[in-house]
Amino acid sequence: MSTSAPAAQDDVLRPASPPHPPPPSLLPPPHTSESCGELVEPSVSGLTQAVPFSSGNPRIEETRGIMHLYPEDATYSSTLPAGRKPLVCVIAVPNHMTYADFCQFCGAFIQHMFDMRIVRTNGVEDQYSVIIRFDDQTSADGFYQHFNGRRFSSLEGDICSVRYTVDVQYTGSIEHAQSSLTSSAEQPTCPVCLERLDQDTGGILTTICNHTFHCSCISKWADSSCPVCRYCQQQPEKSTCSVCGTSENVWICLICGFVGCGSYKEGHAISHWKETQHCYSLELETQRVWDYVGDNYVHRLIQSKTDGKLVELNFHCAHADDKHGCCECSEDSGFNEALLNSKLETIIEEYNDLLTFQLDNQRKYYESVLLELKEETETKISESVEKAIGLKLHKLQMKLNKFIEEKRFFEDINENLMKNQEMWKAKLQHLEEREQAAVKLRDKKIQGLEEQLGYLIRHIETQKVIDEPPDGSVATEIKGTEEGTNSIVNKDSKGELRRAIEKETDMVGSPST
Repeated sequence: MSTSAPAAQDDVLRPASPPHPPPPSLLPPPHTSESCGELVEPSVSGLTQAVPFSSGNPRIEETRGIMHLYPEDATYSSTLPAGRKPLVCVIAVPNHMTYADFCQFCGAFIQHMFDMRIVRTNGVEDQYSVIIRFDDQTSADGFYQHFNGRRFSSLEGDICSVRYTVDVQYTGSIEHAQSSLTSSAEQPTCPVCLERLDQDTGGILTTICNHTFHCSCISKWADSSCPVCRYCQQQPEKSTCSVCGTSENVWICLICGFVGCGSYKEGHAISHWKETQHCYSLELETQRVWDYVGDNYVHRLIQSKTDGKLVELNFHCAHADDKHGCCECSEDSGFNEALLNSKLETIIEEYNDLLTFQLDNQRKYYESVLLELKEETETKISESVEKAIGLKLHKLQMKLNKFIEEKRFFEDINENLMKNQEMWKAKLQHLEEREQAAVKLRDKKIQGLEEQLGYLIRHIETQKVIDEPPDGSVATEIKGTEEGTNSIVNKDSKGELRRAIEKETDMVGSPST
């Protein structure tokens, strides 16, 4: 996009159909034959300060003007200047601050800006100024109160100085080189998004080189250079084959844009047609279209390099030698133009049909590719699932075998314990029976001994009665002596008897095993 023409620049900041008269644009008026003359030095006259500025690429076109600012003392006063407009100027912005950084610094106020223009202040090389026009006075006052005297960054000492602007006057422009003219009827577009530059849809920013963008688009450009200037300064890259990298005899597929070499090289363009069935290919050098299915050229129109218009291709002219050959066309130019106009609609329809057919083939091809990828993915997923299931099943089988072995081990232990339990039960029962038998035998012996003891006691008492003497002293003494003797005998007999019984009891209570 070229913005060197002031008429086109004037249309950049003018809404297409505004509901109310728009405020004056920041862009310069159309070109005049007057020279800009000498620049006015900064001076204070009355209530305003005149500051000269310039913008544009000095090698192509330079626009100069004067902006009238309120004095600094009036700007820093507690009350806002009377008669102010929604037009402010941010002066002394450091050069290291890119356009995107400044848009980010403005924050939410960017939505209320009609347009911004970057200008150079005369005599200052490391700084630039920004003229901002807001949609209403409230937004301008809010921007001034919020940013005036505030630092651009907490790490640096540069302070944002906002000045109310009374007016911006353009004294003229100087063209250093012939620039391309833009039609006044053509609506300017943003070079980044290619959308119409309309103030109703968003803010517009004009760079210091007179290129205009949407604020939302330029805020995403991290580089400090202008996107248009950078693109114009870059050399166009030469198309090369996507496979072998050669730049000779290169063809591009009209369906998918694949770039491959022709049959005079390694034939990657033909290989692409065989793989994808995209039969139309354009030769980049001659702009001719080849049909691989029909095995012939199918182009009808080519674009003229001089004026960019579409003209019908003459096959004799296309194959004529550029150095030694010549082409003589006997058709009248008016007749050719009429013939071209009559066939234009038919050719467009034919190309639309061809394009639709090829796009349909491309859709089918990519659908088949997607189907193959889907099947391949499903196969891989199923194989992965089967592999994972098999691995998990193997681990579970190993655990099961381990548990089975442990179960068998515990079953063997349990069986041995049961056998031992039966054996010890039998032994215990045998011991209980022996103990019962011993107890019975002991009781029987005790009973017999008690009977013998009772018999012995009765025998002794009977013997005592029989041997008792008649009454008398001698008899009494003899009786007393006998009773003492019997008592001693009875005590000794009872002690021996008791010991014998205890010994017998011990022998019965501890049977031999």
